Amino acid sequence: MGYPTKMQLINRKASQQWYVNMPAAVAEAMEFQKGEVVEWIVDDQQHLVLKRDSDLVASLKKKLPKTR
Repeated sequence: MGYPTKMQLINRKASQQWYVNMPAAVAEAMEFQKGEVVEWIVDDQQHLVLKRDSDLVASLKKKLPKTR
């Protein structure tokens, strides 16, 4: 299931700033932490990748319950 999200633009005198809000359900599913730093990567004009720190992801995987 996808989560449609609108791009927001704030026009200032000397610059522009774009915003994308992440739905809470997505942030919770990804187990994001408040203040976590992520990296945006432009894959192509249709795909934008949000990359997390590998060490953080490894620590999250250790907390997941083991499946049979």
